[in-house]
Parts: sequence; C-alpha cells; structure tokens
Amino acid sequence: MNIVYFDLETQKLFEDVGGRDPSKLLLACGVTWSTARNDFAVYWEKDAAALVAELKSADRVIGFNILNFDYAVLQPYAPNENLRSIRTTDMLQDIYRTLGFRLSLDSLAKATLGATKSADGVQSVKWFRDGELDKVAEYCKTDVDVTRRLYEFGRDNGFVNYYSKMGSKLKVAVNWK
Repeated sequence: MNIVYFDLETQKLFEDVGGRDPSKLLLACGVTWSTARNDFAVYWEKDAAALVAELKSADRVIGFNILNFDYAVLQPYAPNENLRSIRTTDMLQDIYRTLGFRLSLDSLAKATLGATKSADGVQSVKWFRDGELDKVAEYCKTDVDVTRRLYEFGRDNGFVNYYSKMGSKLKVAVNWK
C-alpha cells in the first residue's frame, strides 16, 4: 500500500489575487513523502503534471486542509481531472467534524509531538519571490514530515492533542486506521 503525504506552497497570497480563491494562487512547490519510496519528492510549477500523477497513483493521499486548499491550488494544472476524487484523508476535515472548529497544523503538532512548523505560508511566498527556492522546498518538506508524524501518532493512538483557548492540553479522537 502506497500512502502519500502531501503539502504545497504557493507563489501568491490571497491579498495578491483579490479574494479567497486558492485556484488563483499558483503552485510554487509541492512536496510528497511516499511510503513506497520512503523519501520525499519535490515538485515545482513546471512539474505539476508529475505531482498530479503521483497523487492519482497513490492508494491514499494524506494531508492537512488539502481538499479545500491544496487540491484547489493544483486544479488549474489538471483541468480534466477531479482531484477531489483522489482517495484522501484530510486531517483538518476529520478534526473539524469532531470538534466543530478548526485547529492549525502547528497547534496540533505542538500539543501532540512537541514540534512546530519552521515558518508559515507568508514567509514561503516571500522566499519564493526572493528566489530562495531551497528554503521554500525545505519548509514544505518540514510541513509534510510534521503532517506524516501527526497522522501516524493519531493512527497508532486513536487521538491527537491540542491546546484549549485557556491553555489546557486536550485530546480529540481520530480514526485514522
């Protein structure tokens, strides 16, 4: 079984495109980590077709907010494909269904793994614009690694942790078997 963990970074921010349409943000960098390959793959905008092909060939794609964001960013690069039909586990959607509110990957990783993201999407766009593509790729790899580790923790333990607004560490049940 080939599980592919996935995240992408964009060339633009919502403020650059005059609205909240992810399909206008343009792919800067996509990163996957495949259980079959046991390694990362980095894709740039010119490689979008190969990225889509890897996602479609996976037994399951796992990510964080990928149904409503990452797939929407990728959709213009695959106009004849329905990316939302790919077998996908979107950890944010699962957690939202249980709790009724959204949590960030960073807050879940901090509470569950003691790990934090290395930057954010705004910084990534700045690096992209400055031509610091190695930093964009490393940041995206870090996000994919955190996503994979968080998923594996939830799969193995049946829950992940988060902090309440008051700072208490709480558990949310997940069924990622």
